[in-house]
Amino acid sequence: TMSRRFRTFVGTVAILVFVCIYALVAMALADSRIVEAPKLIQTVVYLLLGVGWILPIMPLIRWMEGPRRT
Repeated sequence: TMSRRFRTFVGTVAILVFVCIYALVAMALADSRIVEAPKLIQTVVYLLLGVGWILPIMPLIRWMEGPRRT
């Protein structure tokens, strides 16, 4: 099995790669038709894009923590 230190390293690298890719995709989405939408829709979309990266990262963070001790 992998040590906790190595899992943390792998997870950190994966998070950095994911966030960089996610940021590019979010910027492309934000620069597309969202600019033409009403301000309320823009606000909701920007909020969703701003916190949307958290959900896919949570399983990775749980894996980085390692197995639960009883």
